Amino acid sequence: MTVAVLLLVVALAPGARAAAGNFDVKDFGAAGDGKTLDTEAVNQAIAAAAGAGGGVVTFLAGDYLTFSIRLRSHVTLFLAPGATIVAAEPPANLEQGYDAPEANPGTDQYQDFGHSHWHNSLIWGEGLVDIGIVGPGRIYGRGLSRGKGGVRRDLLPEERTQSAVPELSFAALPAFQAALHAQKTGPFGYPGDDLLPPGVGNKAIALKNCRNVIFRDFTIYHGGHFAVLATGVDNWTCDNLTIDTNRDGIDIDCCQGVRVSNCIVNSPYDDGICLKSSYGLGFVRMTENVTITNCQVSGFAEGTLLDGTRRKADFGERGPTGRIKFGTESNGGFRNITVSNCTFDYSRGLALEAVDGAQMEDITITGLTMRDITNAPIFIRLGRRQRGPEQPAIGTTRRIKIDTLVAHAVAADGGILIVGTPGHPVEDVSLSNILIDYVGGGTAEQARGRVPEDERFYYPEPSGLGVRPAWGLFARNVKNLSLDRVDLRLAHADARPAMVLEKVDGAVLDRVAFPGEAERNLVRKDVTGLRWSDGRAVAN
Repeated sequence: MTVAVLLLVVALAPGARAAAGNFDVKDFGAAGDGKTLDTEAVNQAIAAAAGAGGGVVTFLAGDYLTFSIRLRSHVTLFLAPGATIVAAEPPANLEQGYDAPEANPGTDQYQDFGHSHWHNSLIWGEGLVDIGIVGPGRIYGRGLSRGKGGVRRDLLPEERTQSAVPELSFAALPAFQAALHAQKTGPFGYPGDDLLPPGVGNKAIALKNCRNVIFRDFTIYHGGHFAVLATGVDNWTCDNLTIDTNRDGIDIDCCQGVRVSNCIVNSPYDDGICLKSSYGLGFVRMTENVTITNCQVSGFAEGTLLDGTRRKADFGERGPTGRIKFGTESNGGFRNITVSNCTFDYSRGLALEAVDGAQMEDITITGLTMRDITNAPIFIRLGRRQRGPEQPAIGTTRRIKIDTLVAHAVAADGGILIVGTPGHPVEDVSLSNILIDYVGGGTAEQARGRVPEDERFYYPEPSGLGVRPAWGLFARNVKNLSLDRVDLRLAHADARPAMVLEKVDGAVLDRVAFPGEAERNLVRKDVTGLRWSDGRAVAN
């Protein structure tokens, strides 16, 4: 019997609630009618459970309209079938809305406002132990802001009566943002355009400095800036979630001992599953010992994962997002991480970005399949944005193994990108058992293009490097690169070479296949120690 089913049986057993430590929010006055604000009743139920030494706070079938729900240690929320926690729309008097963002001095200038505050959320917890959210119910962030100037009120798929829903705005917002923008310091332009006044919520779930956490089986729709933001959270199991949202899906920031499995995340406007190591805690902390397995990420129009249509919207040249990414926030670094058996559909590709001074090392990725990829299927970047106190030194990226990846219909400018920084190469990268089918169509003019070398404050996306001079793989400032059974194919002719290696020290090509002759399709510039699988050295 699963945990969710067991909890449901306990919750429904006559006369067993108090003895079993179960606290039904309706017993504390919650209406569950989708119209009455249930915030006070829900928080009273959680406080009662915590006061009893712990317990299960149960939401039976109904729509529970709330502002900020404050988690407590040793308390699990159980969302029964048919139960939905609905984020209320901020009132005209914002003092009566969501909890205010807590003070976090000295950090806002290094990452988004949304990364630096947790209390301004639908559900939040800080400094907690032994907590959970489980059950087959739903969290609907209807009144949450996505962090870009206000609140966009979208509807559940079954509620839609029109294709576009107007923006909501608050009279105090323009003046509030103008005042904070005037306080910008440093070269990074933070605080940014996601600033929000107290009373507006921008995350479905936010945790800070918690441990022993279980999220399982529930659905999040329209989660705001973050459907799930976990910062400094250790021993966290995140299993069988379905997320269909308007910005980030699951953000794992400065966390250790994390297991993400069997999750489906559709996030067309931002990243699906994203590892970060920001300066939001006010100090540097590594994200490490993380496993991500059996997950699906995509960038279909929001809501169309849940309604089953999986509609491809027109996102223009930028395309959808919806991917697995490490970064960009990378002050603490990433270590000892595996990603396995995951699918990407109508999204950007895998991105590993270390640009704020930390280590990224000992990464193993295996068993990925991708379709309709709008940029690089593999992007590994060691950069020098150096966003952090006193501009941290350039970090390291090394010991990365990517094995067994199949990608179909990859965009014309979407070749594999492995790019370090002058004097700071990406090291010890192994790509094996790779099959990528590119759209093709590149021109001779693009083949003569140059990839920018120094972009200190650049946001590290493949698009920032322009259209690459190679259609299959571009590598620069790399040491020890191994390609084993890598098959690069074209759907349409492309005037660019298949591969360009520039400033590469040590590369082994074993059973690498691409159309055309090797001499024209493997361009080398300042390359040393290049060998084919039979041991032949290749001239520069």
